Amino acid sequence: MSFGFLGIQFGFALQNANVSRIFETLNAKVENIPILWIAAPITGLIIQPIIGHISDCTWNRLGRRRPYFLTGAILASIALLIMPNSPALWVAAGMLWVMDASINVSMEPFRAFVGDMLPSEQRTKGFAMQSFFIGTGAVIASALPYLLTNIFKVANTAPKGVIPASVQYSFYIGATVFFIAVLWTVIRTKEYSPAQLAEYNKETFTEEEQIIYTNAVTSPQKTKNKIFSPAYYIIIGVLLSAFFYFKELAGELYILSFGFVIFGLLIFLAGSLKKTGYHKNGFVVIVDDFLKMPQTMKQLALVQFFSWFALFAMWIYTTPAITRHIFGTTDTSSAVFNEGANWVGICFAVYNGVAAIFAFILPILAKKTSRKITHIISLIAGGLGLISIFFFKDPVMLLLSMVGVGIAWASILSMPYAILTGALPSNKMGVYMGIFNFFIVIPQILAASVLGFFTKNFFNDDAAYTLILGGVSMMLAAVIVIFVKDEDEKK
Repeated sequence: MSFGFLGIQFGFALQNANVSRIFETLNAKVENIPILWIAAPITGLIIQPIIGHISDCTWNRLGRRRPYFLTGAILASIALLIMPNSPALWVAAGMLWVMDASINVSMEPFRAFVGDMLPSEQRTKGFAMQSFFIGTGAVIASALPYLLTNIFKVANTAPKGVIPASVQYSFYIGATVFFIAVLWTVIRTKEYSPAQLAEYNKETFTEEEQIIYTNAVTSPQKTKNKIFSPAYYIIIGVLLSAFFYFKELAGELYILSFGFVIFGLLIFLAGSLKKTGYHKNGFVVIVDDFLKMPQTMKQLALVQFFSWFALFAMWIYTTPAITRHIFGTTDTSSAVFNEGANWVGICFAVYNGVAAIFAFILPILAKKTSRKITHIISLIAGGLGLISIFFFKDPVMLLLSMVGVGIAWASILSMPYAILTGALPSNKMGVYMGIFNFFIVIPQILAASVLGFFTKNFFNDDAAYTLILGGVSMMLAAVIVIFVKDEDEKK
């Protein structure tokens, strides 16, 4: 079931380790890198709940989730072939949008797939297995430019404004692995039909548990969701926009203020359509499900928010942080810069390798303690790992930092989902997994809108300080886990 994630993470790892490098090679300024990355989270915000909702309602010869695995794999493989040949910065930014959309089409149904196919007692192992394949794929993908340069002697430098051959060949390999790995899962797995899943869920809950389960899903409706009144968000967005305008602050901050306005308008539109009888409209269903999130999902949302803010800070700023703070250069055409950028790939390979190994420890640790305690320990390790990067001057010592990040990464990819699936109805697994992605995407949008501003105005373009900010965010996520209710543990 999880083998396709080897390919999916090949694509994501190549993106995470090399896109900032590609942008800088194509003459992007360091403070503008976050805004160029904005395509990735916005794409996930739109694509994942839509694909989740549609896949919940799909059943054909390929199954329920598998049609989307395959479609995303084909499109992502094409995008991976094109990305490293971008002739200009705007082309690379556009291809990031296409590539991320395609990867999201494949990835979202994989999360729901494990939730569909495994009973509660196997889900921790199931999502840990996903972490293993994610880690394994990312180790190889992240290290590819370094390996091609040092073992196969592929050129690692190029004329100014040209992407090195080591990066190009890495993306070609990634496209091939992505397609083959996902195709393997499509061919080698079967799916239970919606009728089989419904029958199973009836048999596995007692009458009392059914009442608790139903209330967990529907109780938010009773609050009438006053906190989600569209007027609040529209007013906040307008006031923030006015503040940014009169203070003449950076343009990317408007992403934050416009986001509030758009969110308010979407809630207003969904409410209006529902009142006029369009309650079965897909858009209305997604917004309505968002407003009726189970309590456990709301609590995990905050954990995800601060965890992924930290991760996005790392993915955006590790390359400029290491190349400037440790290798001492900002010249993207120099051999030293590209050596540092390759070392970032090695660092990312190490944290993903640690994640792949730690994935086997997670179920044991969770059984000995609890899923919550396991996640708290892991997030603290990750926060300390990010903060420690600032204090190291020897590139080799950065590998120690990556051990902490890898422990956190393994847990972030499994524990929240293992906890979440116990609070979700089976017929809404896809759409709620997609909605849960909001709390991965929103912090990334926030990071894209504010990190460049902070790095330029408060950190003097030294991205190592931005990584400290990410570490603090991850530590805060660990504290919030304490207040999460794990429904499966209560059962």
